[in-house]
Formats: sequence, C-alpha cells, structure tokens
Amino acid sequence: MNKPTATKELWLALALAAAVPALADEKHARELIEERCALCHGLEGDTASPTYPRLAGQHPKYIAKQLLDFRAGRRYGETMIEISKDLKDDEIEIMSRFFAARPAGHRVPADADLAAVGRYIYLKGNPYSGVAACSSCHGEHGHGNEKMPRLAGQHPHYLETQLREFARRERTNDNAVMQTIAAKLTELERKAVASYLGGLR
Repeated sequence: MNKPTATKELWLALALAAAVPALADEKHARELIEERCALCHGLEGDTASPTYPRLAGQHPKYIAKQLLDFRAGRRYGETMIEISKDLKDDEIEIMSRFFAARPAGHRVPADADLAAVGRYIYLKGNPYSGVAACSSCHGEHGHGNEKMPRLAGQHPHYLETQLREFARRERTNDNAVMQTIAAKLTELERKAVASYLGGLR
C-alpha cells in the first residue's frame, strides 16, 4: 500500500535535489549580470538602449560563443573584452542560459512602409544586386539557431550598426558570409531590414 507513496516521495526528492544546483546557478548568474552586464544590457537582457543588443531570448550557445570570442580577442570591443577577460567557462555558460531563458522583446516599426521593404529583402533578398535572403540562414521568423543569432525583436539601430561593421570589415568575428552580404546592402536596405526585424516576435 505504501509503495506508490514511497515512489512519489523518491521522485520528489530527486526533483528537489536537481533543482538546488539550478537555483544556485541562476543566483550566481544574476550576481554576475548585475555586476558586469546590467548597465548596458539590463538585468533581464532586454535593454532599452538601442546602442546595445538585446540578449533576452538569444540562443545560449550563440551568447557563449560571443563572450568566448571577446575573451580571446577574436571579436573587438574594448568594453566587452575587459568585462569578459576573467570570466570562467562555467560562468559564461550560466550567464548565457540565464539570458536565453528570458522573454524576447520587440517593438512595432515606426514606418510600416519601410518595414515592408525590409520584409521583402529579408525573405527574398535582392536578386538585382545579388543580396541573398536573410531568412535562408536566420529562419523565416528571425529566430536563428545555435550558430546563427536570433534577430527577431532586436534593436534596429544595433542591427544597422552590425551590418555597417560587417560591410566595412570592422566586425572581426562571424564575418565570412556576412561581410559579402552586408557590403551589397544599401543604406536604405539596411534600415529597412533592421526595422522589419525589430518588430518580429
């Protein structure tokens, strides 16, 4: 008669035991983020500043790769290199998981016509200038994957800046394909694509 109760108690005990390290990781992640990240990216990774990327909802492996690249000097950014230089691998992992678990934000585009142009380029590219469809790598809805970043809901200004840096070969990592594509985009196309992506959920 007591077997089902004992089994239930065992499963509950195992679940609680598994939850303890997860809670400890989240606490440590919050402490690290408050100390190193919150000023620019916000406590939940949903910064209001258009200068910095939203990290909420981003793929954990992508966030981790960027931090590792900053730490190793493969991606340039004086502030980020300084912040990441003494981060341990396990700290990078728990911070990345923390941000990935936060809900991603978005904003309604101010110019619907501009966003519509961006939607066309994002989904179909520009065959007249040789620009490939962004969706072929980042997905139809801009959600990306472990290797390609989530772009949906990202700050348009930040996306424009990154596209410009890729085009000028100033972005020093993840640049093999993006440099070629970004160099073919006009200023209007950059703004249009960024505006469209900022409104995606």
